Amino acid sequence: MPEVKIALEFGDDLQLLVSVILSAQSTDVGVNKVTPALFARFADATAYAAARPEDLWPYIRSLGLYRNKAKAIVAAARAIAAEHGGRVPRTREGLEALPGVGRKTAGVVLVHLGAAHAFPVDTHVGRVSRRLGLTSEEDPDRVERDLEALVPEERWGKAHQLFVWHGRRTCIARAPACSRCPVEDLCPKRGVPKVIRR
Repeated sequence: MPEVKIALEFGDDLQLLVSVILSAQSTDVGVNKVTPALFARFADATAYAAARPEDLWPYIRSLGLYRNKAKAIVAAARAIAAEHGGRVPRTREGLEALPGVGRKTAGVVLVHLGAAHAFPVDTHVGRVSRRLGLTSEEDPDRVERDLEALVPEERWGKAHQLFVWHGRRTCIARAPACSRCPVEDLCPKRGVPKVIRR
């Protein structure tokens, strides 16, 4: 899958961070629909920092958990403006110290900024790695450790995105398309439902 890339559309570091925060329990397609207007209204960390969370609601209301996401974005932007000169931190520690930014969000941002090697684990990465027998863990942090031990560090970001794409396009949760899977011969199909989509 040489064309593999993040599905979120963004123009700078802050837009990436905001998009990743918005993508929790929402589709990337849905996020990409709301962000152009949001980014036009809030051009930088200072603009978000000066806003109230409810100022973001009209732009992101179609996404799940939009109230909590707005609160997280404003709080993170205030920290970025006050503590980082308006620039998104480029370290895991700096990102994870921002309100509303956890390990997975920080990892995704780091990978796509090219700032550090990370292997963020979302539902797709966890599911695919368990089905392939690369981990038996359910906890994302433990899955991440298992995968980091198997994949060379310089390939973590690419591997993360490959797992996400494979999970969205082929190794789907309820109906994996095993018949068109490029790694079917290598896959022990752990946890694969009995009914397989053709």
